[in-house]
Amino acid sequence: MTSDTAQSSAKRRLSLILAGGLAGVVVGLAGVYGISLLLGKSAIDPACRPAVEAAQRISPFARGEVAAMTAAARPIRLPDMSFRDATGAERSLADWRGRTVLFNLWATWCVPCRKEMPALDELQAKLGGADFEVVAVNIDQRDPEKPRAWLKEVGIERLAYYADPAAKVFQDLRQVGKAWGMPTTILVDGAGCEIGTLAGPAEWASEDAIKLVNAALGRTQK
Repeated sequence: MTSDTAQSSAKRRLSLILAGGLAGVVVGLAGVYGISLLLGKSAIDPACRPAVEAAQRISPFARGEVAAMTAAARPIRLPDMSFRDATGAERSLADWRGRTVLFNLWATWCVPCRKEMPALDELQAKLGGADFEVVAVNIDQRDPEKPRAWLKEVGIERLAYYADPAAKVFQDLRQVGKAWGMPTTILVDGAGCEIGTLAGPAEWASEDAIKLVNAALGRTQK
């Protein structure tokens, strides 16, 4: 790696880290002034109307271990982000149309990301299926083998491997106000619309998280 490339990579990583500091400010403003003021008064995309209902269903379950989840007051259709799978084939969010997705961005240099990965793996084991999948996209920008090795080392076996070494998925989400730091996790409905967003880590294998995801799927809570 040349010095210029290393400096460029370091700057991108610094940008992601610094951006995380804004997450708390945004969440605070949403609570004080109302999320509608942050999102404006634009009409809801007709394709996202089912996401409105899903957001209303999860709102009462945003508590405990997933209290930081913000249900979308005015869901937006997310960018059709592109990344690659374990074989190197190009994938995009559109590949999951018709399924609810917990879309997560992570990196090995992000300590909170590493901490929550086993829980995401367990969530996939518990709820993954024809109507739901945890899609965790790695954005390491240096050694592409490092995240693979780390996942194997800690025993992450249920999550499919997806990566975007250019970290464009983070920039795409940041442009629509849905990524401020790492990790970033978004519940997405089958039309590619936001149901809710959580900035920072969470205990995704907890009973609170299971109830929240089941609510998003419209499943009867026990």
